[in-house]
Amino acid sequence: MIYEFNGYKPVIHPSSFIHPQACVTGNVIIGKDVYVGPGAAIRGDWGQIIIEDGCNVQENCTIHMFPGVTTLLKEAAHIGHGAIIHGGTIGKNVLVGMNAVVMDNVEIGDNCVIGALTFVPANAKFEARKVIVGNPAKVVKDVSDEMIAWKTAGTKLYQQLPAQLHATLKPCVPLTEIESNRPQQQAIYKTWNQSK
Repeated sequence: MIYEFNGYKPVIHPSSFIHPQACVTGNVIIGKDVYVGPGAAIRGDWGQIIIEDGCNVQENCTIHMFPGVTTLLKEAAHIGHGAIIHGGTIGKNVLVGMNAVVMDNVEIGDNCVIGALTFVPANAKFEARKVIVGNPAKVVKDVSDEMIAWKTAGTKLYQQLPAQLHATLKPCVPLTEIESNRPQQQAIYKTWNQSK
C-alpha cells in the first residue's frame, strides 16, 4: 500500500515494483528499477527516505529514522530479508545481510558487505570496500574484486525483477496437483561459497 502522510505523497518511478503487501508512507522517493518485497515498511513520516536507482528492499525490511533525518540508500544498495535501516546512509552497491540492523546516523561506504545478523551501532562510519560483521559491528577484511562482482551480479537479478513482476505477477487460485508442463527452475546464480 502507498500512503500520503502530512501532505507528502511518495514518489515512485514507474519502472520500480512495490509489492501490494509492502507499505510505503509519506516522504519517500524511489528511483528506477527498485524492488520492494512484501512485508517491507518504508515509513517517511518523521523524515525523508531516498532509495536510488537499482536498489532492492527485500521481504520484511524496515526503513525509518528519527525526526528530521534523511535515510539514503545509494544506487544498487541491496537490503536483505528482514534487515532494519534506521537513519543514515548506505553507500553504492552495498550488501546489507539478512536481519542486520543499521542504526541512526551510520555511514556505510560504497561496496561494503554487512553480514547477516550484524548490529551496526548509531554514528558508526565505515570506509568503502569493507566486510562488516558482528554485534557490535567491526571490519574483518576488505571486499575483494571477486566479492564485488558476485554482489553486483546478485543485485542485477533484483534490478530485472520489477519488470518481470509487472509483466507476470497476478493473483491466482492454487492448483491441487502439479501440472506435467510446469516450467523448470534454472540455476542462474550461486551463493558466495558456491562461487569460490
